[in-house]
Amino acid sequence: MIAKFLALVFFAAQAPAQPAPQEAPAADALLPLPADQQGAIRCSAAFALVAERQRHGDEAALVYPPVGERGREFFVRTGARLMDETGMTRDAVEARLRAQAGVILAEGSLDEIMPACLMLLDASGL
Repeated sequence: MIAKFLALVFFAAQAPAQPAPQEAPAADALLPLPADQQGAIRCSAAFALVAERQRHGDEAALVYPPVGERGREFFVRTGARLMDETGMTRDAVEARLRAQAGVILAEGSLDEIMPACLMLLDASGL
C-alpha cells in the first residue's frame, strides 16, 4: 500500500519526456544526506502516509489538516530537489522514501513528527 502510493504520487507528477535509463538504486540510496534533505524525505513519507489514511477515512489521520494536495506537491518537489542536488536516480529517491515510510511505521513516530512536518510544509509556501 505504501509503496504503491509513494510510486503513484511521485511518478505521476514526474513523468519524464523520455524514459530514464534504469540504474540500480542501491549505491545512491545509501549516500548520506544533509539534515535538510533527510528531513524533507522524512516529511514527504509522513505526508504520503497521512494522505493515504485520510483518503480511507482513518479518524486518527483526519485530526491533521488535509495533506493530499499540498503534501503531494512537497513530496514531488523533494524528489526533484534530491535528483537535482545529489544526482540520485528516481529509483534511489523512491527507495529512500519507501524506506523512510517503513521506519516511521516501525517506530510508530508518525504523530510525533507530524507537527514539525506541518510547520515545514507551511514554511515551504505550499
